[in-house]
This record gives sequence, C-alpha cells and structure tokens, in this order.
Amino acid sequence: MKLCLLSLFLIHYSLFTIHSSVAAPAEQQRTTKGSASSTPNVIYILADDLGYGDISCFGQKKLKTPNIDRLATEGIKLTDHYSANTVCTPSRHSLMAGQHAGHCLARGNGNENTLSLLEAMTVLPEVFKAAGYTTGMYGKWGVGVTNDTGRPSPLSHGFDEFSSWKSQSIAHTYYPTSIVRNGKEVALEKDTYIHDLIMNDALAFVEKNAKAGKPFFCYIPTAVPHAAMHAPKALHEKYRKVYPQFDKKIGKYGAGPDEPCPDVKNPIAGYAGMMENLDNQIGQLLELLEKTGQAENTLIMFSSDNGAHLEGGHDPKFWDSNGPLRGHKRDLYEGGIRAPSMACWPGTIKAGTISALPSAHYDILATICDLLEQPVPAQNTGISLLPTLTGKGEQQQREYLYWEHPQSKKRDQAVRIGKWKGVKLGWRVKTPQKLQLFDLEKDLGETKNIAAKYPEIVKRMEQIMVEAHQPLPAKKR
Repeated sequence: MKLCLLSLFLIHYSLFTIHSSVAAPAEQQRTTKGSASSTPNVIYILADDLGYGDISCFGQKKLKTPNIDRLATEGIKLTDHYSANTVCTPSRHSLMAGQHAGHCLARGNGNENTLSLLEAMTVLPEVFKAAGYTTGMYGKWGVGVTNDTGRPSPLSHGFDEFSSWKSQSIAHTYYPTSIVRNGKEVALEKDTYIHDLIMNDALAFVEKNAKAGKPFFCYIPTAVPHAAMHAPKALHEKYRKVYPQFDKKIGKYGAGPDEPCPDVKNPIAGYAGMMENLDNQIGQLLELLEKTGQAENTLIMFSSDNGAHLEGGHDPKFWDSNGPLRGHKRDLYEGGIRAPSMACWPGTIKAGTISALPSAHYDILATICDLLEQPVPAQNTGISLLPTLTGKGEQQQREYLYWEHPQSKKRDQAVRIGKWKGVKLGWRVKTPQKLQLFDLEKDLGETKNIAAKYPEIVKRMEQIMVEAHQPLPAKKR
C-alpha cells in the first residue's frame, strides 16, 4: 500500500471509526524482521570533501572502507552521481531544496545568516514530516547557524532533533568549545572529539525509533574528511606507524572565531584515522539495523558534498582521491563534482547493481516524494531516481545536468548532456573563456577539448547556461 493511500485510510479510520481489522494503526503496519514495509526508514549520509576515489569500491587502494563498500555490494553503485555544487553550502542547500545551482539561493560559501534556506520552501525533512516520519539531523548543517532560534535552523525546517556544530566555520575543527543539540549550546570539555558525540547521537536516534517501530529519517552530514585532519588519537597513532615518513609534515587549519583548531602532526595519518573511524561507525549503524530488525526496512544512501580538498595538509595526490578525474573541490571539472555514491535497501534494491545514470543531489527530494507519494515542492528541479534504485517502473530521463559557481557575476559553469560535458571558465578572469567540450565516454579525465569538432553541441550548452541560470534576488532575504 502506498503511503498517501495509507495516510488517507488512517484519516478515515480516525474520523469514522472503521473497525481495526480493516486498517491497523501505522505502528502495527511497520516491519518485523524479514518483512517489507510501505514506510521504510531512510538514512542519508553525506560525507564532506570526499573524493571520487576515496572509497575502496570506487578504486581506493591504500585505505580500506569495508563498511561503506557494503552499501554498494549489497545495493547499488551510482557511478555517475554528482554533488549539486563544488563547495559545501550550495551542495547542502540544493540537497534540501531539490534545486540545481542555477536556481539555488546559495551558490557559494559565505555568510550563513544570508545563505540559509527559505522558511517558505518545503524541503526534504518536511516531506518526511508530512508522511508521518520522525526526523533527526546529526552533523554539519551548513545552511545557517544552529544555536539561534530566531533564525532558520534544522528545527525550523522539519527536523525534530539534531546535534551539530554551531556554524559551518566552527565545523572546521573537531575539537570545538561546544556542541549544539536541538538549538541549545552546551559547553564541551577540552579535547572532546565532537564527531564521535554526534555519531553516538545519530545511533541513539536510530535505535530509539527502530525499537519503537516508528518510521524515521536520519540525515548524517558528517564533516569527515573536511580539514582539519583531526582523527581520534588512537587511530591517528596507528597510522603514524604506517606512514612515519610524513611525521615532519604539519597540517594547519583554522576554525570559527575563538575556536581551537590544533595543528596535526602527520596529516596523512590523520586522514586515514578519520576515515577508518567513520567506516567503523557506519559498520555500527548497519549492525544496529540488523539487531533491531530494521535492515530490510531501511533505505541508506551515501554521497559526498563535493570533490577532494587540498587543505589542512591533506594530500589527494598521495591518496589518488580523484582516481581518473580532473580537478578538485572548487572546480567544475569531474573531480570537483562527481561524488562516490551508493544506496542500499536489502530486498528492494538488487545487490551488486551498477547504474551510470547521470544524476545529482538535487534529485533526492523528488526521489523521496516519489517513494512516499508526497507532492513534489514547487521549487524542485530534480527527477525521481526511484525506478533506477528499485528496478521498477520507467526511469524519467533529463536533457541536462547544470552547475555554476560561485555567487558572482563572473562565474564558472558546467553542463552535462548524456556523454557530453561542457565547462566554461569565467570566475576571476577578465574575459570568460570559450566553452570546453569533453566526451566523458572516451575521455573521463577531461584532457581533450573537442569543442571545435561539435559546434552544435557547444551552441546548445551555451543556451542552457543562459536558460538554467536564474539571477539571485537583489534584495536581502
């Protein structure tokens, strides 16, 4: 039974006192171990600055991520899934609002007081709330401050509870002076590794709702592996022994005002430690779902908000973080926007599936609306990926994917049409360059500009760059 029909049925039950044998309460219709449900739990994990080649199943050789890999081997690997932008805030904004970069109100990192989501929008957690879900957010919000109830926060956008840093800039350190839970700032003892507190809160949220049989949406926008390269001390020391040649390298980074951001001796070891820690915690999450009988009733999605970064001593060249891709965070070449992505839903998504469907973060909102049979919000520009995930129904096709960055009149733009990728550089240059065209099937590394050979494709992409870009409001929101 689809969710909207179930909701109407329950309304009639309440209004007209239909006999309980006709329609049981929602809690009784929830899954038991080994059975399916019309209201699956959904967990969305968003890594921060994780490169396309940073996960074992996407080619990483020096570091193993067995638990993250399980999401692909036991579910679907999305080889051509993209972040909505090439930096943090606009990607997160697009994920919540279901908008590509040309319509998104946040198009670059900046003042979090002005880049927050509009309260008038219906965003991702609010879709879940409308379907009767309990909602929680655990990690880096990135689209507004979290400790000011007078301004938009996770609580004003459909989340029932959350644990987070106070702001995106403070999330640059894993040793902040405070944590914000449900809008209330709580001081932390010195040297408290906040990532573990946040993940513990996420696991507690999942366990509480799983045991209660209540459908839940758990959003985990972890800060890993964004700089600084802080890892739990034991894991950091473990990898210092593996990579002692980098002990003379010091990783430096800064956080928000008056927040400690310790230097990192051997940031190579720091990166490895923080990644193993995250992978272990995802393993705990999978074990918890099995233990509570919710594994087959939970859709888990995993992605990254943009490509690998070059900050805080991180060395994506050493780790081969981009694999065959060109570019990094802040680029609109593939290395800046193609994200290692996967989804797992045992019994519903066929294990070992691989999809090369071009898709992006801004498709998640429409996908969830399709899954829960909720109306798609007016601002949405994405498509539902549910047919690709489940193998049922006909997958809607789109003409193009679109990106732009940053929030400036002189901006970089990119378009993908099928196998064709166009990049136009205009940011911080006196004269915008001509559009570069690449054939991703033959040239995934975007090394050969073939624009001169295909003028009609170039012309269409340039038209799209005009059509897809919607000017930002002139007045302060």
